[in-house]
Amino acid sequence: MATAIKNLVEKFQGHSEPALRQPSAQEIQELKQKYEQSEQSQVFAFFDQLSQADQARLFHQLSSFDPNRINELADKALNPSKTEEGPATLEPLPEVATASILDSDPTEIQNFYDRGLKLVADNQVAVVLLAGGQGTRLGSSQPKGCFDIGLPSHKSLFQIQAERIGRLQVLAKKTSGSDAVIPWYVMTSGPTRKPTEEYFQDNNYFGLDKSNVIIFEQGVLPCISNEGKILLESKSKVAVAPDGNGGIYQALLTSGVREDMRKRGIKHIHAYCVDNCLVKVADPVFIGFAASKQVDIATKVVRKRNATESVGLILQKNGKPDVVEYSEIDNKTAEAKDPKNPNLLKFRAANIVNHYYSFEFFDSIETWAHKLPHHIARKKIPSVNTETGELVKPDKPNGIKLEQFVFDVFPLLSLEKFASIEVRREDEFSPLKNARGTGEDDPDTSKQDIMNQGQRWIESAGGVVVTEDDAVGVEVSPLISYGGEGLEFLKGREIKAPAVIEKEE
Repeated sequence: MATAIKNLVEKFQGHSEPALRQPSAQEIQELKQKYEQSEQSQVFAFFDQLSQADQARLFHQLSSFDPNRINELADKALNPSKTEEGPATLEPLPEVATASILDSDPTEIQNFYDRGLKLVADNQVAVVLLAGGQGTRLGSSQPKGCFDIGLPSHKSLFQIQAERIGRLQVLAKKTSGSDAVIPWYVMTSGPTRKPTEEYFQDNNYFGLDKSNVIIFEQGVLPCISNEGKILLESKSKVAVAPDGNGGIYQALLTSGVREDMRKRGIKHIHAYCVDNCLVKVADPVFIGFAASKQVDIATKVVRKRNATESVGLILQKNGKPDVVEYSEIDNKTAEAKDPKNPNLLKFRAANIVNHYYSFEFFDSIETWAHKLPHHIARKKIPSVNTETGELVKPDKPNGIKLEQFVFDVFPLLSLEKFASIEVRREDEFSPLKNARGTGEDDPDTSKQDIMNQGQRWIESAGGVVVTEDDAVGVEVSPLISYGGEGLEFLKGREIKAPAVIEKEE
């Protein structure tokens, strides 16, 4: 038991794995038989030509997959059943399951905040960050979380979010008098894990205790040919792809993260995507809202800008909570008005992949994870021809990658166990999706959204922001303000934009 815990700690802290054990001849034969019986024996086409080290590597990689399960997934993906379904019944979530920062009684929102902050102070709140993406589309070879959006401080997305956690721990300590800890579980993909670990180490975990920053890795699935065969990336390696953000559930088990949460006494979990520079990490309002509703899952949504905005919607579909993509909704449904408020769309709750989970729900992963569907992405996948040994770089899609979506779990819940809170887009949602200069969801818009928010906070606190030469906004460090609080010292002060407020002075 002690050895297992030591191994888990070393895995969390980023220690390199020991050299792979050389499998015995019997183990190799048994694994070959398993793949032969599944008609996937092509993965061993070059096994006898490999060095012992490469044989061990391929053996351990193949041992991590169940070929029968892969066949089952591939068959479902490549040969979907043609079940006749009638039109879906769509309705907004029940009012009892919703709240809105925009419309709710401010006293109610304050009660949510107070309750959530107490749960943070009681060390019952954890955060899971979905950080598997690379910055390729942004012109960066680093993980997306390392990206500098161009703020005056040049803080990366990881640093901004780490400092928000640090600030919230300070706020929680003020309410309880004792140290508050918000463990941060950072889920990477294979390519982003090592650079993410090194980035955190090089930056001293941005002031957080490294024992509370746990970096783990999402799973992968083999890439499949259009004929249903597992593809080889090289003679000694299966071609794989990350299993999507829905892989979070299985990864919580295989990484040991769920057990770490259990030992810490975690009851409430906030999960979000790294590319949202405005995210309120472990937001007390959100935690308090979900806890008060006693739900298993809650989501944050923003108000859809107009009927044609290309966003998925949180709603109920055939009586179950769900996400429906904009492409699945006809114009009449998209343009329908709220019967109680004709100025608003009936379906306006835009999904921003910002979720709450109860630990109790995570404790039941084994009972429902296998029910989640796999989606296919048809791709051009470079692979080795197992007949000739040549590397083939296709000019058209030659296979599929399988992935799961984090929200595929929603319909497994009853409406009573699901809730949603609407937040202000300008305060909480600014995704980084596109390269600089695109003009939408790019580094410039992310930067400006933070600068605009800082200016609003300062003006609300009684400060005066002077704009010169079209330079707009002020960056307020998360180290001094989590959500606009604590800026009274700026009352009556004049600040020339652009500026950075890093400390009280």
